[in-house]
Amino acid sequence: MKVVFVRPERCVGCRQCELACAVAHSRSQTLAGAVFEPRSPQPRIHIGVGALGEPFPNRCRHCDPAPCQAACLPGALYREPKTGSLLLNPDRCIRCASCAMACPFGVIRFYDEPLQARIKVLAHKCDNCVTRRRHGQVPACVEACKAGALLFSELNQVLAAKTREVARSASFGPRAEAAGEPGAMTVLREFRARLVELGEAK
Repeated sequence: MKVVFVRPERCVGCRQCELACAVAHSRSQTLAGAVFEPRSPQPRIHIGVGALGEPFPNRCRHCDPAPCQAACLPGALYREPKTGSLLLNPDRCIRCASCAMACPFGVIRFYDEPLQARIKVLAHKCDNCVTRRRHGQVPACVEACKAGALLFSELNQVLAAKTREVARSASFGPRAEAAGEPGAMTVLREFRARLVELGEAK
């Protein structure tokens, strides 16, 4: 099963993923049209800020089992069998916010839903762009991310690539430096120097 995998070390904080997500969930499906819609579409992915000021793309992980689904008494959250995505049934959402309180990643928001015929504030969470995927497209946030911070692939394939990447960056000695890649000790020294600048270390 394919998932959206976040690589926070590559995020540059451009927020193109947020913009693409909002447009993908708009009525017009275009940026120009979404700007003038009476009920503004909202993104399902959120760029947070880490302890050192670094950007972090935060989105629903579609946990299984999902704490938000267990907390939803009306049964508004359900699992789509084909993609494994955790989706919301807008007709059952009563805005109790139990799902948001149970979510360990804090990614559920409450907005007026622009795709509903009548005005209704609903829980908003990532739906893995199921409509786009039915047409053979990748999620909008992944397509928009040019920095490679978001990947859409089989989980084990992404993790295997990550293992190789970590192995290369952790190489010791002049061989890694000669290849233009910082060795592990260089990375640690730079990290410590950064902490000293911030007053976190002596």
